[in-house]
Amino acid sequence: MSETSGPVRVLIADDHPVFRDGLASLLGTQPSVTVVGTAADGAEAVTLAVEHRPDVVVMDLQMPQMNGIEATRRLGTELPETRVLVFTMGEEDGTVLAAMRAGARGYLVKGASQDEVARAISTVHAGGLVFGASLAARISDLLSGSSTPDRSAFPQLTERELEILDLIAAGRNNAQIAAELYLAPKTVRNNVSNILAKLQATDRADVIIRAREAGLGGA
Repeated sequence: MSETSGPVRVLIADDHPVFRDGLASLLGTQPSVTVVGTAADGAEAVTLAVEHRPDVVVMDLQMPQMNGIEATRRLGTELPETRVLVFTMGEEDGTVLAAMRAGARGYLVKGASQDEVARAISTVHAGGLVFGASLAARISDLLSGSSTPDRSAFPQLTERELEILDLIAAGRNNAQIAAELYLAPKTVRNNVSNILAKLQATDRADVIIRAREAGLGGA
């Protein structure tokens, strides 16, 4: 992925057609970027990414069918060489962390300039990490206080269940977990039930105690 290998091949995923097409047109004027496709939701983003194998996917988070967090996670599994740059409206700490945990390499808030987006794409493509100016001051604190949960203590849990267990241990209720991970409340309830069953826990309090003893819940 050297700079001499040609323009960075980019896929844009956003459910707002005006923004999606506008960004594609703007990036199309950049000699360092080639837009290989656009997607209206996360599921389409994964499908098109597998087809076109872009260097970078510019990913919105709140999309139908499959949200950007889950799409980023899928891309990390199916196309580990493809980098994801999140480009969205929100900049809540939980959203930043959810995107990072899913594998995003950069996070920009909509409203960034054309040049800032182009630079971010180039940096992410080169293997760097990018965060908008408004987030840069907070990101080190977020990282230091919220490392990826260690699954060795609970090998029977899936990655998703471990992620939810970490948030349970941090004191989040189901609604907060659903909002933070961009999941349906029913999905969270089902995962919590699976966690209790797999850990043979008597109740949620028991789960929290055991998870905290294992070092989870630092978020």
